[in-house]
Amino acid sequence: MKVCLVGSSGGHLTHLYMLKKFWLNKERFWVTFDKEDARSKLKDEKVYNCYFPTNRNIKNLIKNTCLAIQVLKKEKPDVIISSGAAVAVPFFYIGKLMGCKLIYIEVFDRYDAPTLTGKMVYPITDAFVVQWEEQKKIYPKAINLGSIF
Repeated sequence: MKVCLVGSSGGHLTHLYMLKKFWLNKERFWVTFDKEDARSKLKDEKVYNCYFPTNRNIKNLIKNTCLAIQVLKKEKPDVIISSGAAVAVPFFYIGKLMGCKLIYIEVFDRYDAPTLTGKMVYPITDAFVVQWEEQKKIYPKAINLGSIF
């Protein structure tokens, strides 16, 4: 199984990194911002740098969509996993068109309202994971696996 882990740096990247028991023994690559925390955490990993800022930035959405087409065509992952933020959107939609399985993990700190990215990818995910039972009111088809922390 080949895994694509996509997310912005900071907390989103930390969420994905905390899944290390899952991805450690799998062929994988990362898509994230070229920032210090990402460079430090992923120094020995295969990384594609995406464009930022992403939120409400049409220019970078277009650039990241082109990057998603290029990277996903080249790497051909079986599954794409993300916990956000906006960079996940083009990778999920292009990945869906290419037959990838999609797993989205809604962030821990938004238990009473959806994130914009969560709302955008929810309809196309194969598994939508939440960390609070309250989040199932927002995302009825979600799977509550509890806290990643």
